[in-house]
Amino acid sequence: MTIEGERGNEACDLFDRDEVEGVLSGSFYKRAASEPPPKADKAKKPTHYKVICISMYTDALAKLDGMVQELKSRGYTKANRSALIRHALEHVDLDAVPRGL
Repeated sequence: MTIEGERGNEACDLFDRDEVEGVLSGSFYKRAASEPPPKADKAKKPTHYKVICISMYTDALAKLDGMVQELKSRGYTKANRSALIRHALEHVDLDAVPRGL
């Protein structure tokens, strides 16, 4: 029981190369092929919000960031883009929105 190219080394004489590689690759370094991959626990995901992606023109984004910085300078330490957009949504007047939106 020697590892090829390692003859004369007592430690190598103790182990079979295939057995060692099988143990290391099958149970030490990765999940066994017969073991199903771990499932994400859907119950742990928050349900009160969703992460979304929106596009904004750079000038509108600069204005938003400027407003956030102004709020922070006024002591609103938790001000951020999302919070300001949520606030704006609560106060938008749909009757005042221009037709060419």
